[in-house]
Amino acid sequence: MRAAVPGLPSPYPIGEQLPSVYAEDRFVQGFTGALDEVLAPVFATLDNFSGYLDPALAPEDFVGWLAHWVALRVDEGWSPARLRELVLRSVELHRWRGTQRGLAEHVRLLTGGAVEVTDSGGVVASPEPGAPLPDPGPPWVHVRVRVPERERIDERGLTATVVDAVPAHVRVTVEVVEG
Repeated sequence: MRAAVPGLPSPYPIGEQLPSVYAEDRFVQGFTGALDEVLAPVFATLDNFSGYLDPALAPEDFVGWLAHWVALRVDEGWSPARLRELVLRSVELHRWRGTQRGLAEHVRLLTGGAVEVTDSGGVVASPEPGAPLPDPGPPWVHVRVRVPERERIDERGLTATVVDAVPAHVRVTVEVVEG
């Protein structure tokens, strides 16, 4: 039998934990030794589980799972480093979700560019009770991103991300400029 991870010893050999009557039984020790080879990677994974939950330490193929666990929409075009950074910053992104600051930071992390967010937000008030309020028009948000190379940005994916980050009734425009 070949070990799943060659040379990885089991931290808890089964044969050593059996009653002494089995300590010198070659068949039992061989059988439990084979089980040790199979179980050693499982024990190693469980012993290092906290590392799997840390985006900076997790295996590359596991970081995508972490992104889904923290409700981040994953784009297959993202580099592993960008995905790790987004997962690391996800708590902060969720804390500021729905604000200009949160949207700008999210877009900056996705693109690496300088981000400007403008919107139709504001407050309308009247000194007279019951007075009609002016119509502010439909709500909107405009995101302008300055990047060194415009062709490296997936504008459709970026727009979809911005649309997901703002309330459903808000009109979104995204502008990517070079420079």
